[in-house]
Order: sequence, then C-alpha cells, then structure tokens
Amino acid sequence: MLSLFLLLFVAACGNSDESDEEGNENEESSSNYGEELEHTITGIEPGAGITVTTEKAIEEYDSLNGWTLEQSSTAAMVKTLEEAINNEEPIIVTGWNPHWKFAKFDNLKYLDDPENVYGAEEDIRTLARTGLEDDKPNAFKLLDQFEWSVEDMESIMYESQDTGEDIDVIAKQWVEDNEDKVSDWTDGVEDVDGVEIELVSTPWDSERASSSVLAEVMTQKGFNVTVTPVDVAVVFESVSGGDADATAAAWLPLTHADFYEDVKDDVVDLGANLTGAKIGLVVPEYMDIDSIEDLKAAE
Repeated sequence: MLSLFLLLFVAACGNSDESDEEGNENEESSSNYGEELEHTITGIEPGAGITVTTEKAIEEYDSLNGWTLEQSSTAAMVKTLEEAINNEEPIIVTGWNPHWKFAKFDNLKYLDDPENVYGAEEDIRTLARTGLEDDKPNAFKLLDQFEWSVEDMESIMYESQDTGEDIDVIAKQWVEDNEDKVSDWTDGVEDVDGVEIELVSTPWDSERASSSVLAEVMTQKGFNVTVTPVDVAVVFESVSGGDADATAAAWLPLTHADFYEDVKDDVVDLGANLTGAKIGLVVPEYMDIDSIEDLKAAE
C-alpha cells in the first residue's frame, strides 16, 4: 500500500509539473509576441479613423501600456503583413472590412475587444449637403438608393490588386456585370444633361471603389461627375459647407464619430450604403492569441 501511495504521489507531482510548464509556455507565448514585435502595432496613415481609434486603444488597455503604433501607409502595412505571413512570423496590424487583404489572406482574425474601443459592426453612410434634394433631385434620389455589400466592395478592391488594373476600370466592369443592383439604385431616376455633381471621398481603396461605382452609374444617367479625394476631416467639412455635393465614405457610428458630431446638423444623412463594416486589431490565425487583453504591457 505504501508503494502504491508513493507511486500515485509521484505521478500527481509529475502531472502538476507538466501543467505548470504548459501554463508557463502559454503565458510566455503571448508575452513574447510583444518582445518579438518590439511592442509595435503596424498601422496606416496618420489621421485615419482606425489610426485615431488605435491610439485610444493603447491608452485604454493596460495590456497595451508601452506599445506604439507605427504609422505609415496602407500599402506599407499590407506589404509588411504579407512578409510576416510568408515567414509565419507574428504581426499585429490595424485592420478593417471591407478590405482586399481579407480576400488575399484567408488566415486573418480580429482580436477580441472586451473594452469595445473599436465598437461593433459599423455602417458606411452616404451624406449629402443641405439643399441637394431641391437643387438636383435626381442625383439626390440615386445617392439615397445606393446600397451594396461588403463582398461587392471587396471584390472590386481585390480584383484591382490581383490584376493591376485601376479601380476605376474594375468598377466600370462591375457596373456592367451587376445590372440588377444598379437598376435598383436608378429606379425612378430621370436622365439629365450634364448636371454637375462633386463627390468627396478619402483616397483609400474601399472608398475609391464606392465612389468609382457611383460615378460610373451617375455618368450613365447623364451627370458630369467629379470625384475629389481628400483627407477624412475635409470630407465632412466639404459636404457640411456645401463645397461638395455628397460623400459615400462616412464610417459610423464610431470610426468617424468625432468628425460627424461636428457637422451632423449641417448635412443630410441618407443612411447606410453598406452594412457590416468592421475595424480592429488583426493578426494571422497561427498566432496563439485571441484578445487584446492577452497581450503583455511593455516593461
């Protein structure tokens, strides 16, 4: 009996040691990501909605204390992401849907955001200047009826990246291939003769896709359309001040909340043209981490 007791005791100690080792390994794997990444998140342009929100997340989360956000460009972020995936190395990037990287890389995941800094799913809304409905009713009606999906937008973005064709060219083909959707947008919209319309948009591929599609459809209805790419703050200022007619690039209720709050009484909100948009921190699935809180603060 004494021998049996000693055998069970040794086995229990061994299992406990193994459990402790496994726990330590899991803890080290998540904490080491910070060290391997030099406590750096790979981001995009300064002033972008996802950039502003990530700066807030670094302030909000204890697990991101001491981390920095490397701001560069969307193209540079994707290139760095691709290099990391090819080498199966850890990386944390600022991410959002719609974006073609989710079509190119099928092994990406969002980190859980328990503090809800990045919010839930968002809409991309169309905003028009005050008076557009009276001045240019057919343009207003078409803009009001414009609505598509995340998959629609991402298909244009990915094809452009995959083929090297400009988004404007891909958008024209998309309009030709999706007559049913386009007919819903133009239902009840009369043809015009050279009525000028200016759309403002951020220069990112997602907004270039929507603006290019809208411009093509409106051109076919006889409008003379100008699309002006500007900084996100200028998007809201231009529409609210009447310098532009409309934008289809307002991410709400969170990403562009600060900009929208300043002008909401001076624009006409036509509602969502796309639902299911999302922003957050993104990592490859091979990384053993699921939440922002799993990261470790810099010492």
